[in-house]
Amino acid sequence: MARIGVISISDGREHVHRGVRDFVLGKEDALVGALEAAGHEVVRGGEPVGSNVAATSAARQVAAAGVDLTVLHYAVWAFPHFTMLAADATPGPLLLLASIDPTEPGMVGMLAAGGALDQIGRAHTRLWGAPDDALVADITARADAAHAVGALRGSTFGRIGGRPMGMNTAVANTDQWQRLFGVDVEEIDQWEIVRRTEAADPAELRRGREWFERHANVHYDGKKLTPDLLERQIGTYVAMRGLIEEHRLDFTGIKGQPELTEHFCTMDVAEALLNDPYDHNGPKDPHVCATEADMDGALTMQLLKHVARTPVLFADVRHYHGDRDIWDLCNSGQHATWYAARSDDPADNLAKVHLFPEVFFFPAGGASVQHIAAPGRMTLARLTRIDGDYRLQLMLGDFENFDEATTDALTKQSTPEWPHAFARLDAEAPDFLSRFGANHIHAVPGDVRPQMRAVTELLGIRLDEFTRN
Repeated sequence: MARIGVISISDGREHVHRGVRDFVLGKEDALVGALEAAGHEVVRGGEPVGSNVAATSAARQVAAAGVDLTVLHYAVWAFPHFTMLAADATPGPLLLLASIDPTEPGMVGMLAAGGALDQIGRAHTRLWGAPDDALVADITARADAAHAVGALRGSTFGRIGGRPMGMNTAVANTDQWQRLFGVDVEEIDQWEIVRRTEAADPAELRRGREWFERHANVHYDGKKLTPDLLERQIGTYVAMRGLIEEHRLDFTGIKGQPELTEHFCTMDVAEALLNDPYDHNGPKDPHVCATEADMDGALTMQLLKHVARTPVLFADVRHYHGDRDIWDLCNSGQHATWYAARSDDPADNLAKVHLFPEVFFFPAGGASVQHIAAPGRMTLARLTRIDGDYRLQLMLGDFENFDEATTDALTKQSTPEWPHAFARLDAEAPDFLSRFGANHIHAVPGDVRPQMRAVTELLGIRLDEFTRN
């Protein structure tokens, strides 16, 4: 979870400060206990702030701990200039939290402090109430968003190849990325994948192939999918891992089409394994990798990963089955295999995964990593641009599964060899198709809309949320 700083602001009159100290600390203890019970790491600012010197030193101490979010806590009337000094010493996101115990004017203190911050244009969020589940959930959403936004700053995106097939929505302005998100872009040629694959350890490639053969369903055809081609695809994964380590890349995207897909092999296996929390060597952290070097797609995925702390699904919006009100989210092998069952045991997921020979789009061949995404509540999102300005398009949805006959019929209407997520979206089809700003969409389990809404506030970009009428 997030690292949260807590600083209680008190009265500047020494005799009043002494009189309310225990009351303030009691309220702070309850707040900190609730946050820690929710899984957060809490950094306390020490004694309640009762002087200008204490305001600055407490804030500097908390900021030095690298917190994602600083909570300024008001259980009593608090001198507003203490908040101003603390805010100046705290560069990160601020949340002002007031106790609603009527025996002390904590709410008055928060409003006075918040108004002062408004006057100087310092952004902040305000919450109030006892530290119950609802309040902790609100703080968590803000803290998770702050963690996600903070994790972007100073990170590096590895762009392997250029614009794929004339796809404008896959390319972003690197200056704008640096200014808005604090992300640098490292440009790497796709030849590096070829070169490193050819130099990969044959024992490593064989071990990866045997891992798939043991746990997944591999459908060799002797042409488009052979053991050698599967090992070549595993080699591209090994090559990407080397590039990530050498260039210290935080997230990546691979162009793939048309050069690699026509003359070397598809990147489906590499992209699926990078996004997975495991590979043939055991557990690992998921690494966001977007197919077709989709920059805004990868950026969306990186935010979702930091908020949800799970692998992130990448898909095309392939088809809308109007008779069922179901969207087929399907892309050539990009789905992380974790989505097949969303299990902590890779064997559970891979048992539902089929490696099929690639279809005619990709003459170089290789395996398409096919499965049907497991059912459940999902948050779907995408950063898009309108007239150059970023917006986050956001909605809730549910992935659904059907009986075998229905699933077979639905997949055959598009490309059965590719992975599918059948989604019922909280969006009207005409509205979605009229204004959704890309062909790619991204998803994580659960409802993380509160976190993503907070992300837009912290980044200063527009929220464009889809709902049903």
